Amino acid sequence: MISIAEQIANELSVNTKQINAAITLLDDGATVPFIARYRKEITQGLDDNHLRHLAQRLTYLRDLASRRQLILTNIEQQGKLSTALKAQIEQADNKTRLEDLYLPYKPKRHTKGQIAIEAGLEPLADKLFKNWQLNPEQEAQAFVASNGDNNSNKNDANFNDEKSVLEGVSYILIERFSEDADLLAKLRKHLLKQAHLTSKVVKTKTQEAAKYRDYFEHSELLKKVPSHRALAMFRGRNENLLRLSLDVDPHQEKSALCSAEQIILDHYNLRLSQQAGAAFLAKVVHLSWQSKLSGSLETELLGQLRDRAEGDSINVFATNLSDLLMAAPAGAKVTLGLDPGQRTGCKLAVIDATGKFLHSATIFPHAPQNNWEKSARTITNLCKQFKVELIAIGNGTASRESDKLVTEAIAAIEPSENVKKPIQVIVSEAGASVYSASEFAAKEFPDLDVSIRGAVSIARRLQDPLAELVKIDPKAIGVGQYQHDVSQSQLSQSLDNVIEDCVNAVGVDLNSASAPLLARVSGLNKTMAQNIVAYRDAQGRFNDRKELKKVARLGPKAFEQAAGFLRIIEGKNPLDQSAVHPESYGVVERIIADLKTDAASIIGNQEQLKDIDVNKYLSENIGEITLKDIISELEKPARDPRPEFKMATFKEGVNSVNDLEVGMILEGVISNVANFGAFVDIGVHQDGLVHISSLTNKFVSDPREIVKAGDVVKVKVLEVDAPRKRISLTMRLDDVAPVKKQADKPSTTSTKSKANNKPLHSPRNQSANQAARKPKEPANAVMGNAFAEALAKLKK
Repeated sequence: MISIAEQIANELSVNTKQINAAITLLDDGATVPFIARYRKEITQGLDDNHLRHLAQRLTYLRDLASRRQLILTNIEQQGKLSTALKAQIEQADNKTRLEDLYLPYKPKRHTKGQIAIEAGLEPLADKLFKNWQLNPEQEAQAFVASNGDNNSNKNDANFNDEKSVLEGVSYILIERFSEDADLLAKLRKHLLKQAHLTSKVVKTKTQEAAKYRDYFEHSELLKKVPSHRALAMFRGRNENLLRLSLDVDPHQEKSALCSAEQIILDHYNLRLSQQAGAAFLAKVVHLSWQSKLSGSLETELLGQLRDRAEGDSINVFATNLSDLLMAAPAGAKVTLGLDPGQRTGCKLAVIDATGKFLHSATIFPHAPQNNWEKSARTITNLCKQFKVELIAIGNGTASRESDKLVTEAIAAIEPSENVKKPIQVIVSEAGASVYSASEFAAKEFPDLDVSIRGAVSIARRLQDPLAELVKIDPKAIGVGQYQHDVSQSQLSQSLDNVIEDCVNAVGVDLNSASAPLLARVSGLNKTMAQNIVAYRDAQGRFNDRKELKKVARLGPKAFEQAAGFLRIIEGKNPLDQSAVHPESYGVVERIIADLKTDAASIIGNQEQLKDIDVNKYLSENIGEITLKDIISELEKPARDPRPEFKMATFKEGVNSVNDLEVGMILEGVISNVANFGAFVDIGVHQDGLVHISSLTNKFVSDPREIVKAGDVVKVKVLEVDAPRKRISLTMRLDDVAPVKKQADKPSTTSTKSKANNKPLHSPRNQSANQAARKPKEPANAVMGNAFAEALAKLKK
């Protein structure tokens, strides 16, 4: 049997030695970021993507191995573990196959089939199943006659006439069919290949289910149902508004032989035609599918579809969150945050370059107060007083009007040697209210109003999105797809992994980082992070990474995992501001000594560093990969992997959906990416959708190949549905806006040309195509007709 390490190695196309090394490190408590960054020598260069997959599969395969052993033990205790069955169980590479094999031996409630077996009907079932020429009614009569009153259990089970005996035989065979692992595999494969998922509205709830009208009469191939449509339909079913089912033969006449039943016949080589037992066995096969197998397989496959859809949705969320966290920071500059509002006013908060709160104010430029000029003067004065370099404007209600106000306020500033005109940027405020009402915000700003805390968060988000967003529950940031419909535990774990990877990829300033940010550093937890902040508050700034060892509950293992990701700017040792791990300081000191220089001089000195012979410094603990990483880091210490800061310029005068016109070309920011396209903030308080087919002129299978959250893009308006607040956009700027169809004329537009106009998450309209198709002839028509005839006789 292939080992877990070998299986994962095959999946990742790496060698088993690498996987075994990584497993050992993970089992020893090492984090994925630490292994990916500082143990490349041991894993021979496995990156964080490899390691995340490895960690996930390791858990699954270990659970599978544990379950396999339990099943083997259970069957062996029953005395039924044959060599062949043991081999099949050991070769099962997934939980579905394993559970299929266990079905006949799994402890279960007292079934009708078991009752029939206890009554002595199993020999008769075997006899009728193997010899189709026998007359079932006569054999049943013979059974009743031969048994008579010899066994009271038979009478108790009511197997005392022809009809009850044949029913008992049916129960035995049906149970046998439903527990045949190989048959289940064939049926499952068949359904996955051709079954359609159908959705129908609950007849009494048509009006209540209006938002699901796209799924009132919907059918599409199960294996091709995209995650967003699947989750929409499952949500409708959970709300008891839709009914979902699988149709195994969607294009076949109902009177024809069911293809799944044909598979059962073929599996058991049942060539039924005019034999005496044909009608009886036909009925058994029919009942096996209709009453047992179809229901269980439908439940299983719909469950798998949901799992797949949830997995896709979680991946969408994780990718968008990663893009958002890794968005370009505007930098350490004095920033004014503006949280827009109308009746309650706009909240202003000024923070310094390190994010420290300096001043707050509230202005009322909008209705009903309309103190426009006074509000503009307040902003102008604050910019002059605190030498504001950036103004972050939340993108909520009245954001575009507030943006106009800020423009006028900036225009009133006369540039001088000490004062410059600040740059204004509209920033997503998703989650800011969650932060402002959080326990952490209350501890950080106990004397500030909740709304002012929101303005502080908006300002900090512009300075450094990563440092601020880690304080907010990622599920409140708003970049998910059906995030409330998926497994919350899996979602949380995935998002935690993303945050951990992003934080450690960028690195953290030990002397300015908040506790929530520190808690995401490799090897640290919330308690350690709070202890670091408490130590910093009590003892002053850290001047050396070694001081971390003095922090309460931060032991050697945590120090090893965290130290390389924590930066100390202007500390005692220049290496502490780099990503060089303290465990490698010794080799750097040897290099410095050989170059006859010092640490401060060698950092950033590419001329000296490029001539270093790495072979000279190889040792048992430090190999070539690690040395090259060290030299690369010394060349550009603490490099930030995030892109250069850019901002979108929203079109003046376009402030709401009603201001949009078809054909307009606008600049916007990608706010969210889904499997079906990308949402773009164009400054009208309602994101527009660029369908996947309108992202570029070439075929795209995944929108993330073209865009990611935070990208600044140009789009053209294709269609505006103001009442429903739906905006259709295209990034193909030469696209021509579609002409609206007249209501009294039937549409002749092809499905492909409608791609940009369809409602969000709407399914393709397949009903017309399905109706036009001719029913397929069932496979093995002669056998199918004989089976159908036999079944029809029973219904007469």
